[in-house]
Amino acid sequence: QVQLVESGGGLVQPGGSLRLSCAASGFTFSSNAMRWYRRPPDKGREFVAVITDAGTTNYADSVKGRFTVSRDNAKNTVYLQMNTLKPEDTAVYYCNTLMRGSNYWGQGTQVTVSS
Repeated sequence: QVQLVESGGGLVQPGGSLRLSCAASGFTFSSNAMRWYRRPPDKGREFVAVITDAGTTNYADSVKGRFTVSRDNAKNTVYLQMNTLKPEDTAVYYCNTLMRGSNYWGQGTQVTVSS
């Protein structure tokens, strides 16, 4: 079965960096686009970034220039490098893939940006 497991979250000061990882299993990882979403406190889930199977990337305007999504198909893992973090980046971060019309989600990892 499809499994997505995020890691790498934590507490970081404004201006700091974190790298999130999402380990995938149960499907042909290299053939799937992978997405990152986040859910800030008391808000709905929002799109952060996507990387296609071909390696094309796209970002939400709020993170463009600060976040970088990448993938390692040999490790079945997608990454989200987050630099110049701001308090408004505080959220639970989820990775996601869509297959045959069904969305699959990980359990999420908490990122808190605070001094």
